[in-house]
Amino acid sequence: MLQIRNLTLSMKKDLRGIFQDLTFSLNAGDKAAIIGEEGNGKSTLLKLIYDETMIEGYAEWTGVVQKDGMILAYLAQELTPEEKEQTAYEFCCREPAFLESTPGELAASAKKLGFPLELFYSDRKMKTFSGGEKVKLRMAVLLLRQPDCFLLDEPSNDIDIETLEWLESFLKACPVPVLYVSHDETLLENTANVIIHVEQLRRKTLPRCTVARMGYRQYMEERSSKFSHQEQVARKEREEEKKQQERFRQIYQKVEHQQNAVSRQDPHSGRLLKKKMKSVKSMEHRFEREREDMTDFPDTEEAILASFEKTVQVPAGKTVLEFTLDRLETEETLLAENLSLSVRGPEHLAIVAPNGAGKTTLLRLVAAQLLSRTDLKAAYMPQDYGETVDQSLTPVEFLAKSSEKSELTRVKTYLGSMKYTQEECSHSISELSGGQKAKLFFLKMILEENNVLILDEPTRNFSPLSGPVIRKILQDFGGAILSVSHDRKYLGQVCDTIYRLTGDGLKKTENPWKEESGIL
Repeated sequence: MLQIRNLTLSMKKDLRGIFQDLTFSLNAGDKAAIIGEEGNGKSTLLKLIYDETMIEGYAEWTGVVQKDGMILAYLAQELTPEEKEQTAYEFCCREPAFLESTPGELAASAKKLGFPLELFYSDRKMKTFSGGEKVKLRMAVLLLRQPDCFLLDEPSNDIDIETLEWLESFLKACPVPVLYVSHDETLLENTANVIIHVEQLRRKTLPRCTVARMGYRQYMEERSSKFSHQEQVARKEREEEKKQQERFRQIYQKVEHQQNAVSRQDPHSGRLLKKKMKSVKSMEHRFEREREDMTDFPDTEEAILASFEKTVQVPAGKTVLEFTLDRLETEETLLAENLSLSVRGPEHLAIVAPNGAGKTTLLRLVAAQLLSRTDLKAAYMPQDYGETVDQSLTPVEFLAKSSEKSELTRVKTYLGSMKYTQEECSHSISELSGGQKAKLFFLKMILEENNVLILDEPTRNFSPLSGPVIRKILQDFGGAILSVSHDRKYLGQVCDTIYRLTGDGLKKTENPWKEESGIL
């Protein structure tokens, strides 16, 4: 059994508390999902449990991490630069269990993960594999350890829908406990039976951790219901208090007026009024004590408060894109032929396909065409944020068009609406989490009033709590959206049209996720 007891952790750089007395345990069959906003320490928790030396450079902690000799399998969120340059075989050879495994064990692991045995021995560099291939290969190597517990950091990132469905099946069938972070709400709904919710309240000065042994949807519904009831009670109590205070004020003023009006020749009435005022004062003290016991309004971590103006739109029928391409190819591979895409007015469309089919390559070409248009205000949000952003800039420098005081104030106000602290506004973009970087792109598009958005996996780095807000913003967006996504909630809620990229071009298809896109 994995046990965490009284874990308290803070960041060294700004002394910000991340966890406060977090306690939980994991048993066989537990599928525990860590959820929370971007930058709340989800990845840090996984690293600490696996190997505390991984966080000693930037965090300090107290408490107990009891593993009792368990064999842990940790899947990092991303490959290191060194690992990306290794061949698949070189990468596998770093794992002692791979070198000690028999051919039969390797074949069984490859079969379980659904890829050919030859992939273990491939001389292709890891960076050339699709997201799904990388996840499966890395998971297969971890399986060879025969671990007692899996620690998975964003296993659902960068994998196609078919691989996501495989991952769901793997998690549900896994006999050992799994502690994981994922931003894919459908995956959470289908797999998690324990929720560990980490929050940063009051402008990220107060950490709160909630451990609930239930599914994700049940947790979110009960949380919403609880907070809604709490808010109703708090509001009713304050309305009653306001009426009570008004009645008290009237009584107080009446007694005070009588005291001022009583004649010195009537000491008996004066003594009676003094007693009455004393009783009124006692009533005031009682009200003050009751006020301290009033129900608090829910203390929640709201993620996003900014959105596009209603005036940002593309007229119905306006030609947004007429795109044709004979051959879509990389340096080595022909990906597709005879591509054609026509977009009119405020259409919201998405392109889907398995990993490696060329979706990102196609979207870059579409972006290049649209960004050069002067009759539209297009913006491109790449999957790799470093593709278009100087990450040495601070968030303020990235968003501000000038150094004028009014512009800087405007930008800081918008950053505050996205829950950036003053310290985070002064960090370089490279120090921010993936979700915080994604929020910067959305803020930039909002500030620049872009009416055409070209989005490559726009929701991949948003927490499950930010996801519904972002989807609603994009659903209500009055401009055109051209996107690539594997997020089934996004596809169902935001996209009017789905195209599947095949070797023979783009094929318009039904949207099977439309009925599944209910908002929690």
